[in-house]
Amino acid sequence: MANETYLNKKGLTVKDLVTTGIFSALLWLTMLIGGLPLAPNPVTTFYMPLSSALLGGPVFLLMVAKVPKRGPIFIAGTLAAIIWFVTGMHWAMDLGYFLGGLIGECLAGLKRYRSVRVNIVSYICLSLGCTGSYLCYFADPVSWSSYMLNGGTAADYINTMNATAQSWMPVVIIAGTITVAAFSGWVGSKLLKKQFEKAGITA
Repeated sequence: MANETYLNKKGLTVKDLVTTGIFSALLWLTMLIGGLPLAPNPVTTFYMPLSSALLGGPVFLLMVAKVPKRGPIFIAGTLAAIIWFVTGMHWAMDLGYFLGGLIGECLAGLKRYRSVRVNIVSYICLSLGCTGSYLCYFADPVSWSSYMLNGGTAADYINTMNATAQSWMPVVIIAGTITVAAFSGWVGSKLLKKQFEKAGITA
């Protein structure tokens, strides 16, 4: 009954916003830690979206369980977009995280944030935000390279990327990110089963 009362409250409370902020920061840290092994290398950087999605599933699902209201997923995606923008990432990645958070928010909201499976799909949408930069690269390598050079990326780094890039990579990047994010969400669902039961979240 207490949980129903909480869910029926409109809007985010100060406590909800603080919780969302903390989990959004933790979620971004999982992206950073996961992506660090691959991003600095121009040969492996194409697979950064996969590694960035590996650790965040449990954090994402716990955030939704703690604040099962409209807003936190979109906020997490927006904050990630802002931070990546400030750190000099390509605008397509920033836009990707913004849209991923928005779409993920809408999907999870369809089940009132109570479906583990839908929440995992929501996490997949957010994780796909990282693919934005790479999809933009394959769509227009020249413009992408020019943008990154102007942003301070070393020419040698971009030249190595251009020499490494293959036409089949976008499919692997997207499919791989979906697979890794789904796995991370599945692990999170197992680790946090008791938390979900307490929050009234079902499969």
